[in-house]
Amino acid sequence: MRSCWLVANALWLQAGWWACVLGAQRPWLLLLVPLGLAVHLRLCPNFNAEGKALWRVALAGCLLDSVLGVLGVFGFDAWPLPLWLALLWWVLASGMRHSLAWAGKRYWLGALLGAFGGPLAYVGGARLADVALPLGTMETGLLLMPVWALALPLLSRLAASPSR
Repeated sequence: MRSCWLVANALWLQAGWWACVLGAQRPWLLLLVPLGLAVHLRLCPNFNAEGKALWRVALAGCLLDSVLGVLGVFGFDAWPLPLWLALLWWVLASGMRHSLAWAGKRYWLGALLGAFGGPLAYVGGARLADVALPLGTMETGLLLMPVWALALPLLSRLAASPSR
């Protein structure tokens, strides 16, 4: 049963990423994200712990992307973040205690996935969502590699922090 949950969560992360990124140009797709998050929360065994983890990770992620936007790494059409990107952080947060939990336990694997997966998701998402990369595509990707090598394991650990 647990493996089915992890697979379903991983599929949700993929579907949610596409809904958010394509929702930048087709806003009606963004309506799918709160629905998906509601289903996710309904299926979680510990609603309170999951809700707190979602808030912690989503806020940390929004802060990270806002800082990167202010530093000129990204050119957003909204300040501090476009809605689709803020929702994307909620989607990512919903996997941190589940299909991505291993990233906080095996730091080197989490860092490796973050170093390559994070920049690829950003560069691909920027192209689809019409986000400017003022530094250039390659430069942005290279800059994001160490950021995400640190961020993914730390976000996973943040999600796993005990609820107060």
